Amino acid sequence: MQIINLPSSNFKLHQKKRDIRFIIIHYTGMQSLQSAVEKLSAFKYQVSSHYIISRTGKIFQLVKDNNIAWHSGISNWFNSINLNKNSIGIELENKGHRYGYQKFSEIQITKLTELLKKLKKKFQIKNINIVGHSDIAPNRKIDPGEKFPWKKLYKNNLAIWHSLDEKFISYFRYKKIINFNKKNLLKMTKKLGYTRIFLKGHLDKDFTKAFQRRFRQQLINGIFDQECYLILKNLQRFI
Repeated sequence: MQIINLPSSNFKLHQKKRDIRFIIIHYTGMQSLQSAVEKLSAFKYQVSSHYIISRTGKIFQLVKDNNIAWHSGISNWFNSINLNKNSIGIELENKGHRYGYQKFSEIQITKLTELLKKLKKKFQIKNINIVGHSDIAPNRKIDPGEKFPWKKLYKNNLAIWHSLDEKFISYFRYKKIINFNKKNLLKMTKKLGYTRIFLKGHLDKDFTKAFQRRFRQQLINGIFDQECYLILKNLQRFI
């Protein structure tokens, strides 16, 4: 696997071996690869990632694995906050929702899969800790979005995904959850890593959209219906 060094100015030097437990996947959300690289490299923007993968499958390394890149911002996953210090950030070239959200290219996902396998083995990363930016910051971020192929990563043992028949569970879409136990629902979501959520008769809308972008990509409406509940319940097998 060829990795092209393209050093960024935006990182924190880390002298000791870093405790890396998470991999965060982003999209660039900019109109071109060049503009994304410029933003991730120039000190004035104060943002970076460890890697960026172009739509043509080229992998660039901007920050060394053991140094801290500035990619996650205010974030939470399980008992960790502000995940920069414990994570690797990977950006995928994609215009994003603002400029014309695209399907990720096959070669791009192939190269991402290769990189993830390498990093997972190197740092002993758990599948449940390979996540999207919207998972760790659902109130701020929506990337990598509903077109990102989490199911394909799951088939490569690089993420979690439900084992339900999608045609069958679609029958429960839009159906309201009746007499649910809010405490149990909150407990199930926290077990998956989502710790910044609130229950007010229903699940927080930002969390629900993040959950749907990840696990129910056909409809992102912010309403936690019976289909979402069945998926959440099925995912408990990874705990």
